[in-house]
Amino acid sequence: MLTKLAQIEKRFLDIEESLSSPEVVSDMESYKKYMKEYKNLQPVVEKYREYKGLEADISDAEMILSEETDPELRSLAEEQKDNARALLEPTMDELKILLLPKDPNDDKNVIIEIRGGAGGEEAALFSAVLYRMYTMYAESAGFKVELLSANETELGGFKEVSFMVEGEGAYSRFKFESGVHRVQRVPETEAQGRIQTSTATVAVLPEVEDVDFELNMEELEITRHRSAGAGGQHVNKTESAVRIIHIPTGLTVDCQDERSQIKNKEKALKIMKSRLADMYNREKEQAVASERRSQVGTGDRSERIRTYNYPQGRITDHRIGLTIHSLENFLNGRIDEMIDALIAADRAEKLKEGL
Repeated sequence: MLTKLAQIEKRFLDIEESLSSPEVVSDMESYKKYMKEYKNLQPVVEKYREYKGLEADISDAEMILSEETDPELRSLAEEQKDNARALLEPTMDELKILLLPKDPNDDKNVIIEIRGGAGGEEAALFSAVLYRMYTMYAESAGFKVELLSANETELGGFKEVSFMVEGEGAYSRFKFESGVHRVQRVPETEAQGRIQTSTATVAVLPEVEDVDFELNMEELEITRHRSAGAGGQHVNKTESAVRIIHIPTGLTVDCQDERSQIKNKEKALKIMKSRLADMYNREKEQAVASERRSQVGTGDRSERIRTYNYPQGRITDHRIGLTIHSLENFLNGRIDEMIDALIAADRAEKLKEGL
């Protein structure tokens, strides 16, 4: 491992030198490529240098203890040695985490789709609660949110809503949200005050660039129609809404939120491309590693991942067994504690598996 770290540091220094050369500086594509690799290696190199500094502190302290007789100097050397030794193992653990294979999608923008599941109108209302939660979190984290498509109900819920979260690292923060979210509460639609269980399904898709996945336009059926609001009433009289069907798979995307047909088509194509790329990638991953199931999944949308219990004011994530007793704050977008715990659990699992 230390040999690998030394090689990474050498590569880091080589890139640092290249970034100052006129040839690279004048070539924007090369410069961006080197800068991206430089930024990826920087945390590893900084932590490795911290580790080497601790080793040097131990070595220096041992030299002083072998040569020095002055009690005060020996005491200082002992203290330096003990402090450095205490930090050595945690620093190595951090290095192991930094060396884990990075998800190539982590830095990408993300498309999030929420659909009402079991529970009718109450499921649609819960979908709206999740949409609000995610948009509040995204905005507080400095991400930009753009609504892509929405199918709203008369009571203000969503049968389906799709939106994009833009910003560096967006996918890394949202990728563990895919799955079935269950709510237990007295619905707004329930007059008897009985607790009802409803569900909503969340899908998290990394935004796909042209270089990642090429969409075959000949496989698409693109039609236009009038935008319709809750209850089927027309939002406008022009045929600005766009529906795209991927003929081989039957996947359908509907966009009607923009007044411009061109903008609706752009959004629909963006969603379609991400859905297809996600579907093909899942098939590929299942074929390659069908026997491996990590503790924290980012994919099985039929998996019940979390319960939101209103009467008890708690949220429980069933994958890692974490319960947070602060439902109101959580639904107001303060979900970092849960996200950080899921990331930590995923890293621990990968370390255990030796990935």
